[in-house]
Amino acid sequence: MDIQLDPARDDLPLMANTSHILVKHYVLDLDVDFESQVIEGTIVLFLEDGNRFKKQNSSIEEACQSESNKACKFGMPEPCHIPVTNARTFSSEMEYNDFAICSKGEKDTSDKDGNHDNQEHASGISSSKYCCDTGNHGSEDFLLVLDCCDLSVLKVEEVDVAAVPGLEKFTRSPELTVVSEEFRNQIVRELVTLPANRWREQLDYYARCSQAPGCGELLFDTDTWSLQIRKTGAQTATDFPHAIRIWYKTKPEGRSVTWTSDQSGRPCVYTVGSPINNRALFPCQEPPVAMSTWQATVRAAASFVVLMSGENSAKPTQLWEECSSWYYYVTMPMPASTFTIAVGCWTEMKMETWSSNDLATERPFSPSEANFRHVGVCSHMEYPCRFQNASATTQEIIPHRVFAPVCLTGACQETLLRLIPPCLSAAHSVLGAHPFSRLDVLIVPANFPSLGMARPSKDKTGHTSDSGASVIKHGLNPEKIFMQVHYLKGYFLLRFLAKRLGDETYFSFLRKFVHTFHGQLILSQDFLQMLLENIPEEKRLELSVENIYQDWLESSGIPKPLQRERRAGAECGLARQVRAEVTKWIGVNRRPRKRKRREKEEVFEKF
Repeated sequence: MDIQLDPARDDLPLMANTSHILVKHYVLDLDVDFESQVIEGTIVLFLEDGNRFKKQNSSIEEACQSESNKACKFGMPEPCHIPVTNARTFSSEMEYNDFAICSKGEKDTSDKDGNHDNQEHASGISSSKYCCDTGNHGSEDFLLVLDCCDLSVLKVEEVDVAAVPGLEKFTRSPELTVVSEEFRNQIVRELVTLPANRWREQLDYYARCSQAPGCGELLFDTDTWSLQIRKTGAQTATDFPHAIRIWYKTKPEGRSVTWTSDQSGRPCVYTVGSPINNRALFPCQEPPVAMSTWQATVRAAASFVVLMSGENSAKPTQLWEECSSWYYYVTMPMPASTFTIAVGCWTEMKMETWSSNDLATERPFSPSEANFRHVGVCSHMEYPCRFQNASATTQEIIPHRVFAPVCLTGACQETLLRLIPPCLSAAHSVLGAHPFSRLDVLIVPANFPSLGMARPSKDKTGHTSDSGASVIKHGLNPEKIFMQVHYLKGYFLLRFLAKRLGDETYFSFLRKFVHTFHGQLILSQDFLQMLLENIPEEKRLELSVENIYQDWLESSGIPKPLQRERRAGAECGLARQVRAEVTKWIGVNRRPRKRKRREKEEVFEKF
């Protein structure tokens, strides 16, 4: 199954068999070590197979076939009892009282912004490093395939969710009285399908399940691009354990995060929009169809700040003198590639004074807005959606935090902080309700490598197999990281459409589009088709989905409409000024350099 690619020319594989089984929720419990440049811990996956999945012998055979027709080899883990640092032992008598269930009729411990307090969610599980023997075990069992790269997987086991007090109420079948695989899977099925209004209770149950003891190690194997897990005797996705725990650690050379220094010279690490996305940060399902939620507890030295793309404003909980813990979560299902983390010695910037306009106030709907504010019109999978919350839809400026290295605190205080509220207000006026309840802004180091992230989308993937595996076209081409052509062409396409249709028509459509498709996966043609269907005939001006695709998305180089616009503005004053400036600096760089004082050299380099 090992696939060796030449990153200079080949596509990026998406190996996860999402057509057979989906990850619905991740629970991460991680330690960040800057000395070794490693992130280590556990991740618990809660899976859903669905009634449509049947016996998948053919898909397993397909997954196990490589060009050399080598059989899959699985490691049968045997304990060597070499303890991993920072691990904690699990007791079968462990109390679960630390996790309050915020169900109906019980006290809600979240703050007024809908955020949990940052109570520590300790893993409570001992970790051991395992030696592995390999052997050919055939292909009769179901195979869970996860996207994985540059990770050291230490152990995989099934989680005994039936050991968590109170979860037996999730089993609807009275005949399931004996704890079995079917009993445990029934608990997970009910847990992952709890209604959206019970999201707090659901998160707490996820946390409690993630601390439950293991009930059997699973066979696993890794290759360049995937982690493959199976259980002997489980021949279908329905039979496969629906809650599994993976012990793993990242590698310093892993490409999902960058270990570097901030502008003040202090160490930091963060996700960088890598072409391989997050598969070198945690085992996951990369295809965008795998929409999931997550919660994460991350520990780091007390001098560091941990930021994540969570919905809550996490605050540190001191565990001991030199270590703090941070807890984040999301309730909106999204692709795993949207998960981000940043750890560094940053300072939170706060405005000294706040005007009355900085906080959102309730106001009546205008007639045009009322059409987009009906409860119950959402078409996405169920989650606590802000578009169904009247007060959220009128919130122009959401709560936000700004973090920066020490050396930039003055500049942020003077310039950046005052810009964020009007930007948020402008986004709300154009697109409607903010999809998230809060925002963190981080000033990253200058070596951040890209304008955006090479995220997988349905448009970019090639042929998809029956298992759900596919590829991202040219995903490993190193030039793509720096060229960012897709982002630049996308910007100019939207600008072109706005000019052709007029701002009023265009922005009215954008607002309607966001409201219609929020929380869903969409294709470029969906956007273009809806655009053309919602503009008057006289404004279409021979536009069609086909010719837009041909001119802007499928052709290399500068699109024809943009070439015509560039020729028309070639002689404007700004263009002449830019050309003169470019010519000047080309000449400066070509001159033979003489020795100058060190101060001037430093100023030039900085410039």
